[in-house]
Amino acid sequence: MQVQNVNLPITVTGRHVTVTEAMRDHAFKKVEGLHLDYPKIIEAKVILDVQKNRQKAEVILHCANHITIEADTETEDMYASIDETLSKIARRMRKYKTRMLKSHRPRRQDIRHLEERVFSPDIPEDLEEEVKPVIVHKDNYRIRPLFEEEAIMEMELSERSFIVFHNAVSERLSVLYRRKDGDYGMIEPEQS
Repeated sequence: MQVQNVNLPITVTGRHVTVTEAMRDHAFKKVEGLHLDYPKIIEAKVILDVQKNRQKAEVILHCANHITIEADTETEDMYASIDETLSKIARRMRKYKTRMLKSHRPRRQDIRHLEERVFSPDIPEDLEEEVKPVIVHKDNYRIRPLFEEEAIMEMELSERSFIVFHNAVSERLSVLYRRKDGDYGMIEPEQS
């Protein structure tokens, strides 16, 4: 999960108003405070506009995957306009993330058709001996420290039915797996 936007280029400009240092700092702190991991912000523009009885704040985010998110708000106070505009931006970012997660979720298969076969009631004696399991495939698997949300995101983007990771919160080895109903389950070993 993206904890903060590192070296995010933020441009604060004013129309019909001189942007004070306090207004610039407030806008910078609010934009840097967007802590969502999708979509990743590449550049942010904040435009502050003052006219007769209204003060308008407009925010334009240029994000990864050619996503542009825009919002604006008019109030009687510039700081309130900035706050409300950034809450709209955060809602729209969550909307993009939800859409992405839903589009990568596997579809439920309700009915599975099997061929119809008829077997004889007599079982030959030579098939009764035990069959020993054999490892058919070995794979190297890198265990990384992740938050639960990051593990779910990685699981959505991959075709695997499980992911093994080092939980960054509980600092324990965890297994996240996809359930048959499309949701997720997580296994963490007990500490003794």
